Amino acid sequence: MGNSATTHKVIQITDPHLGREHGDELLGLNTDESLSDVLLALVDGDLVVASGDISNDGSAESYRRFVDTVTTQIHCPLVCLPGNHDDDEVMQRVMGPAVMNRMIIMGKWILIMLNSRVPGFEHGDLTDSELQFLDSILSKHPNYHAMVFLHHQPVPVGSAWIDQYVVRRAEEFFQVIDKHSNVRIISWGHVHQDFHQVRNGVDLYASPSTCVQFKPDCDDFTIDPAMPGYRTFDLLDDGTHSTAIERVMEKTYSIDFASNGY
Repeated sequence: MGNSATTHKVIQITDPHLGREHGDELLGLNTDESLSDVLLALVDGDLVVASGDISNDGSAESYRRFVDTVTTQIHCPLVCLPGNHDDDEVMQRVMGPAVMNRMIIMGKWILIMLNSRVPGFEHGDLTDSELQFLDSILSKHPNYHAMVFLHHQPVPVGSAWIDQYVVRRAEEFFQVIDKHSNVRIISWGHVHQDFHQVRNGVDLYASPSTCVQFKPDCDDFTIDPAMPGYRTFDLLDDGTHSTAIERVMEKTYSIDFASNGY
């Protein structure tokens, strides 16, 4: 997977929140429309990673529509991982093993997809088996630069209302990460906003949602007027990378900015 050059472009989309029916809304926004707008704005890449909350209700219909929409608008492989609004069993059944692939090798990079979903809850966590999976993959591929994707934030992003949903076993997660010097990047969704921090030489990122954006650094739920967007990563075989946030060009969406939650 990837091209013959030494740079591999990974595109992260996240939190589409599609409903069972086409045109269903989140906070007044038609999430099918905003997803399609983001896909139209996508640059060419080698892989698209959808980092959770694909669906707003875990319905098979929403997953089928997501895959159909993405595969008709982009022309590179797609992989998905579940978020708190998803049903990973339904995702597996509808999307199949190729889309739910948990490990991708691209040149000198290995990309690892984790499941931080806790059924029935908003917060994230990583089970013993997930942590063992991560440790095992990193141990088996020490000569690859590693990039780890999950849905929930493993560190606080600075907004109290959503930081209550941080990965519960983040300390154990970072104990695994700290054992492996080849980890370069950790990236997630869930927070519907741009975020960057460096921890022990590892770059930590969050990506904006393809639908409604949450305003950064707000203790209470606040919608950001920023446009739907996505993140790109250019991965070089020497282990370095560059990243950028791209957004839909200015557009008027029917968003309920007065809402105090969803």
